[in-house]
Amino acid sequence: MNNLPPAAEFPRHIAIIMDGNGRWAQSRGLSRLDGHRAGAETVRKIVTACAELKIGYLTLYAFSLENRKRPRREVSGLMHYLKHYLKNELPLMQKNHIRLRAIGRLRDLPAFVRRSLDGAIAATASNTGLTLILALNYGSRAEIVDGAKAALREAAAGRLSEDDLDEERFSRYLYTAGIPDPDLLIRTSGELRVSNFLLWQISYAEFWITPVPWPDFTRERLLEAIADYGKRKRRYGGL
Repeated sequence: MNNLPPAAEFPRHIAIIMDGNGRWAQSRGLSRLDGHRAGAETVRKIVTACAELKIGYLTLYAFSLENRKRPRREVSGLMHYLKHYLKNELPLMQKNHIRLRAIGRLRDLPAFVRRSLDGAIAATASNTGLTLILALNYGSRAEIVDGAKAALREAAAGRLSEDDLDEERFSRYLYTAGIPDPDLLIRTSGELRVSNFLLWQISYAEFWITPVPWPDFTRERLLEAIADYGKRKRRYGGL
């Protein structure tokens, strides 16, 4: 696309709500797990595209706390897909110098997933390209509650006073400590809500919504979102 902004004006951090796998599958007479399998292929393409575009950070909403309410078979299938994704995509991450991180209540993931996740994070820790952040067993309200508890523990230990606690200090207690806030939030499949995703961090993110379901989301759509982002004036409340 020739209407992309200069690379220096690309979003530093893109966050994506990957919605529509199940509906994509059902519209084709397939199972919801087939939709998640197709969605995993899209993840590979978009992660690769972001690495090639020199995007700094990409956060993918992979599994929410609320998703645990889905049928057991679907949740189990998602966990096994995640394990296979981490194993199969590790060579691609290394080739593209991608560093993997994860946010969420990771301790509650199945042990086999946690082992695979910890292994992939450790294996890519020294990579210096795109930082890929998987939001797993994640809910933003839970993150803020966990952050508040961490701050209270610091206060009880005498390491934090009331006067010390401001927005910058509180952000250090969130799962995303050390990660810049998203500049661009993309949601696929046309829903107009943020679904308990990065509520603190997207305060000034630009939103880009597409009716295209996640399995049909392409590199070209990603470039379209970046081009649209480049046209926006980000005033952060100023003039």
